[in-house]
Amino acid sequence: MKAKDIWDNKRQILEGIKNSLHKQVFIEDIAKARQDVCNACPHISTDCAALIKTCCSVCGCSLSFKTRSLQSSCPEGNWPALEEKK
Repeated sequence: MKAKDIWDNKRQILEGIKNSLHKQVFIEDIAKARQDVCNACPHISTDCAALIKTCCSVCGCSLSFKTRSLQSSCPEGNWPALEEKK
């Protein structure tokens, strides 16, 4: 992920981090469903930045954070954002 991409997506990344730290059942359910889709996707990668287990090779995002951000969507259209980007 490029620095510009991180800057452009900072709110979504921070939301994913926050939701990872302060778990809520409904968000974990959404993240699980999204992660199941990602696990079957050819773009899932383990060639990620340090401390990130899996990422998307299309956008470079940590899947742990991206799947927990309600503002995020799959770059391939496999799952939608559930909230508008702020």
